[in-house]
Order: sequence, then structure tokens, then C-alpha cells
Amino acid sequence: MKRLLLSFCLGTTVFLSSCDTLKQIGSVLIPSQAEMAAGLKDALTQGLFSGFDAFANPNSGNPLLRFALPGDAAKIEKTLKDIGMTSLLNDVTSKFTNAMTSAVVAAKPIFLNSVKQMSLTDAAGILLTDNNHAATDYFKTAMSPQLMTAFRPIVDSTANLNGASKAWSNLANVYNKIPLVSTKIETNLTNFIAARAIDAMFVSVANEEENIRTKYEFRKTDIMKKVFGYAEQEMKRRKGA
Repeated sequence: MKRLLLSFCLGTTVFLSSCDTLKQIGSVLIPSQAEMAAGLKDALTQGLFSGFDAFANPNSGNPLLRFALPGDAAKIEKTLKDIGMTSLLNDVTSKFTNAMTSAVVAAKPIFLNSVKQMSLTDAAGILLTDNNHAATDYFKTAMSPQLMTAFRPIVDSTANLNGASKAWSNLANVYNKIPLVSTKIETNLTNFIAARAIDAMFVSVANEEENIRTKYEFRKTDIMKKVFGYAEQEMKRRKGA
């Protein structure tokens, strides 16, 4: 009887030990799907705040935050400078750069809510990958149309308020009347500016995601430390297998 009881206890211990092994790799606990999704969303949110901070300082030298002419920018810029429109060009660049900044600041809730509303159906697949921008890529694919729809009116409003739209309309009308200019430029840049600002935000998010995946000090929340710590260990284990 004692021998039977001992065998049962040993078997139970082995079983429980096996269960514990399934729940952790090395010293890192395996997060649940819900925890993985929460960690990924925390990373995206942190990336958005990195983008907000960048847009709050548009004169930092980051080319993504500076207004750029649509189409063949270099050709358009040279043509305008050749006919003495440098001052107007500089005015447009300054006003639209400021309009982009104001629009992003005003749209903070839209960007943050888009992360909250996003459904992560395959959190493990997004987390466990060699692609250091996987969550950003998913976010961009899933939420870009909704972001564009919500963000466009804000860009339109800020560009009108600070005079950027009027300045651009004047510049475009001058350019389109230049003899031998075969490709006319649009007189309304709302869609172009909205798309450029959103793309710049995604670049900031992608950069932050890569830092979070590869550098412990960028994991600012407990759930990020757990989720990305696990991902780091699991990817090393897979590569070593």
C-alpha cells in the first residue's frame, strides 16, 4: 500500500512538473493570448506617444515631419525658385509643417482609440516573428482606412486656420500657369498631408516597436516586460533548435 501511494505521489509530481514546463520557457512564463495582445497594444501605444513627441518638435530636423511637395517635388521646387517664388514656397512649407503638427496633436484620441479598438486575432503570430515591425505592419493594415477617414477633416481644419491651404492654392495656381508645365499640381492637399502625417506616425511606431523588441529598457510596462521577454527567449530557443 505504501509503495502504491509513493508511486502515485511521484507520478503526480512529474505531471505537475510537466504542466509547469508547458507554462514557461527557462525562467520566463508563457503569457496568455490576452496578455500577448495587451503587450502588443502597449507597445503600439508607446510608439504613438513617441510620434506625438516628435511632432511636438517639428524643427528637430526629422525630414518626415517637414512638409514636402507632392509629385516630382525636386522639379516643382526648382521651377518655382527659377521664377522667383522662393518666398512663397518657404511660406507654404512652414505653414503646412505647422498644420501637420497641429493636426496630429488634435488627433491624439483618434490614434490612441484606434489601438484600443484593434482586434488582434493572432497575437502569438505577430509577437513571435523575426519581423521587428510586425505589430506596426498589422496596425497599419487594419486601421489605416479608419484613421484616414477620421484624420482628414482635422487636417483640413488646421490647414485652413493657419492659412496653409490658401498659401498652397496661390502657389499651385501660379505653377499651373507656367508655360510648358505638362503636369499640373493639385490645388487641394488635404489627402496628401493627412497620408503623409499618418505615415510619419507609423514610422515612429515601427521604430519604437523595434526598440521594445530588442532592448529591455524600452519595455516600460510590466506586461511588455513579460510579453517581450518571453518573445525574446522563445525566438532564441527556436533559432537554437
